Parts: sequence; structure tokens; C-alpha cells
Amino acid sequence: MKHLLVSLILLFIVTFQVAAQIKSVVYNVVNNEVNSNNPLPSEEPFFIRGSLPSGIDLVKVKVNRSGKNENLAEEYTWKRAFDFEVSQYELFVSRELRNNDNYDLDFYFYRKADDIEMISVRESISRNLESYIRANFEISSRGIRTNNSDAVMMTQMNKIVEDALLDYRHFLGRDFPGFSEIVRQKLDQRSRLKLRQARFNILGRNNDDNERAVYAGAYISELIDLVQDETTQYLENSLMALADIRSISNYPTEKKPSTLPLNFGYGSIAIKRSLSNTEYLNGPYVGVSLPLGNKTFTRFLGNASISAGVFLTNFESRDGQTIRGELAGLPIYAGLGYKMFRVMRLNIGAVMLNIEEGNGNYSQNYIQPFAGISLEFNMWLGLGDRR
Repeated sequence: MKHLLVSLILLFIVTFQVAAQIKSVVYNVVNNEVNSNNPLPSEEPFFIRGSLPSGIDLVKVKVNRSGKNENLAEEYTWKRAFDFEVSQYELFVSRELRNNDNYDLDFYFYRKADDIEMISVRESISRNLESYIRANFEISSRGIRTNNSDAVMMTQMNKIVEDALLDYRHFLGRDFPGFSEIVRQKLDQRSRLKLRQARFNILGRNNDDNERAVYAGAYISELIDLVQDETTQYLENSLMALADIRSISNYPTEKKPSTLPLNFGYGSIAIKRSLSNTEYLNGPYVGVSLPLGNKTFTRFLGNASISAGVFLTNFESRDGQTIRGELAGLPIYAGLGYKMFRVMRLNIGAVMLNIEEGNGNYSQNYIQPFAGISLEFNMWLGLGDRR
């Protein structure tokens, strides 16, 4: 007995270790194929490994269910650590893929942007911001007016920067945070400027200058310098330039075998004849459970189930009456279940009984509550393509 117990413990440890191993798939960038054209692992995390092309310092993969909104895609990145020489990259896909489904995979390869590219990006952003600001301001005798509100201008200036960086990625993985509160305050300052006081606020102007125009021009130049300084500060660190994109569409995931959970348990039935007269009947039962969801993606519904089955024996009350089930010759139960600790399921529901009334006659179907706890085992079924 002792040796048997030790063997069972060792078997459990080995099985757990095997189950705990994380699968790996290989992406071949030359042939643009993944996992040697075999389906991707489903309902479990996995690694994507591949050979690192020369000069590439960052790899990003976007994974999305085929036909779904691109905003729902999951992103995973690998970045070269400092200046270490490596020949492979490895991405951990932590969000499980659905069983027997199709996914789109987009691989993005980035290299360090050179000095010429960095100068070009800075100058392009500076020019576009200056052009946008000057095009939106209008100077009149009443003051400085804009074609858009301050909030819209902030949003559109942020969009100018984001569009310019579409094919780049910050080395530290930081997105452009948007223009600061200082810029917003500078825009708000426009409404408080008094152009009629321009002659008292301009130093070193020429006699032929229009006081209002010079005063307004100074304000606009200050705003342009401010937004350019903030973008320059963001671009101080080198950017990663997009070198190539490789895409795989409608790639299948592996098909998991369908299973039917079988329950073997022990339950208690409450027979309530009157308010003060309740009798409890106990016995083993066997049944099946139909989960309300996939536990990998919806834990609560995946553990919850609709359960049904039969008690394995008829009962006898303390008064000697036989209590049985009519339809199957055994009491039938149905109810809800919830799985706990991976192998146990709590069942609560109702059982259909017939109680002996004398002269060999039995009552009509009698519905009574029951509760039980069971061990659960999955039986493989070769049915169904999806779950």
C-alpha cells in the first residue's frame, strides 16, 4: 500500500510538470511561416521564437482573431538588451488563443534610426506644427481668433506628432504623451491678450510696424517654440525605425478534443413532509455537467455548469416507506454545479422522487431539494468542431 501511494504521488508530480511546460513555436521570416505550417497552440500560453535579422533591435507581433476589430489585437514585443549580441528573439504570447479558430499575425521588425532619419523626423514635425498653428490663427482688431477651440487644437497637434511617428517607435517603448498643461495654458492666454495695449508691450519695434500684428506675432512665435521644444525633448532619445512588416492571415489554431465532465459524488436529499418534519436521505450519485462557458476565457462561467444525473440507489424512510425514482427506476436530479479545486464540483438542485403510499402505490412525482459534492473526470468525445 505504501509503495502504491508513493507511485501515485510520483505520477502526479510528473504529470503536473509535463502539463506545466510552455510550448514554443518557431517563426521562419524567410519563408514567412510559423510553427512549420502546423496549427498554433490553443487555450494555453506559448512562446514564439525566431532568428534575428541583421541590424534588428526590436520585434513586435500583433495577434488578432481574423475578421475582428484591429483595436482588439494583442501586442507582444522583444527588445535587444543593451548591446549584447544575440541571434534569436523570443516573444511570450500570454493571452490564450481560442480553440479551432483563425488568427492574423503581423510581425514588425525595427532597427535604430540613424542621425539623418532623426533630423528629418524632428524637422518634419516642427514644420508641420508651425504650419498648423499659423494656419489656425487670425489677427483682428478684437484680438487673436482661431478656427478651432483649444481642446481641438491640442488634439490635432497631438495627432500631427503621432502621424509623423507612425513608422517609428520610442527606444524606451513610451508613446508620445501629448502636449503638456503648459501648452494648454498658453493657448488659453490668447483670450486674455489685449491688442489695444500692444504699443506698451512691444520692445524694439520699428516705427513702421503694426503694433497689433507684431504683438500677436510674438505670441504665436512663443507658442510655436513651446510645442517644438516639447517634441524635441521627446525625441532626444533615439527612435526605432520600422524596417519591415511580415503578415500571416487566417492562420488556424489547434483543435482541442471535446470532453464531457462526469461526476461521481455523494449527496443529501431533504424530504419535507411538514414544517416541523424534515428527513434527510443520503446516497451516491453519478451524472454529467455541461459548462456554461470556456474556463480559459470566462473563469466563472467555465466553472459553473448545468448538471444532471441519477442517484445510484433507492431510499427508505425512517417509517419504512420506499422512496424511488419512476422514470429510470432511480431518483433523477438536475441543478447547477460549480467546479472547485480542479477536480471537485458542488451540486445544488432538485431531485424527482416517488414515495410509497401503501398497497404498492406510489405518489406522483415529488420534487425535493438536494445538495452534493462530487469528483469530476473528463471523458473524451469525438464530437463537435468548436467550443
